[in-house]
Amino acid sequence: MSSHSPSSELVILRELLAHDPGFVSGSKLADKLGVSRVAVWQHMEKLRAQGFAFHAVRARGYRLTRRPAGLNATFVEALLHGRAQDCQLVLLDEIDSTNDEASRQLGSGREVPFVVIARRQTRGRGRFGRTWHSDKVGNIYASFGFRPLLSPERMQTFTLWMGVNVCELVSTFSKSVPGLKWPNDLLFGGRKAGGMLTEARIDSDQIRDLVFGVGLNVNAASDSWPAEIGRRATTLAEEAQAPLDLNRFTAALIDRVLAAYDQFVAGTYRENFADLWHRFDLLRGKNVAVLQGACRFAGTAAGIDDEGSLLLRDDGGRLQRFRAGEVTLEKNAS
Repeated sequence: MSSHSPSSELVILRELLAHDPGFVSGSKLADKLGVSRVAVWQHMEKLRAQGFAFHAVRARGYRLTRRPAGLNATFVEALLHGRAQDCQLVLLDEIDSTNDEASRQLGSGREVPFVVIARRQTRGRGRFGRTWHSDKVGNIYASFGFRPLLSPERMQTFTLWMGVNVCELVSTFSKSVPGLKWPNDLLFGGRKAGGMLTEARIDSDQIRDLVFGVGLNVNAASDSWPAEIGRRATTLAEEAQAPLDLNRFTAALIDRVLAAYDQFVAGTYRENFADLWHRFDLLRGKNVAVLQGACRFAGTAAGIDDEGSLLLRDDGGRLQRFRAGEVTLEKNAS
């Protein structure tokens, strides 16, 4: 668990949010920080420079009146709850890939858990090394760093478990329910809103370094994408029929991912995994094809097994299992 102490600006912001829309006295903030009233004012000036605004009333104190519209690290951290407050946040304007940066941070010994978030990626990628379009348009590109020290066999259902948790979180912010296309794509109907990518380093038969990356189309304008992507993609804002508060959604995502990770490591996730997968499984009962290199297998998706493999029932009634592969929905799927 990380032992980093919160900044003075973060402490002030948490107090103001805890009492919002009420006031917090300057003397209370000074006592909380162990500093003078002048020092409190100086810290609030730093918050103003980040896009926050305050209403000050003599004998009552300060009230928060404006928050930054764009991603703001202090604001996100102030909105975190419980265990997630120990998650260090690295917010970057631009990076090659948040997964690559998280791997570098793990390699350099950064304390876990942490999350790397970028406003834009220049080399974002998905499964099979494919490019993930990651322009600076109000979306979320985040990668979490962990050191689980678990056997690789334990990790087989990890991405699926994290995926259904992300789906459940997204469903609370949207007017429609997303689905998970095995193993890691989040879709509304046939249009993609996000994806997940888990990468690990194995030492001595243990998963030492684990990176869980998630990219979500949040507030992007549909005309900001290349035409080919725009036809196949959607955003959470489009599904919610209103722009999302990016900072609140990011904080909720961090809260949910940290909680889901803890449940996975403890093994308690098994109590809810089957129900959540059944709820968000986009493929069950659909006619699909699984591509593995030059080989193509067709049939009806029949859920997953205990190891997270996709179950496919072929035309002869035989049940086949797939640990890996690319799934496409057939044209005649219902």
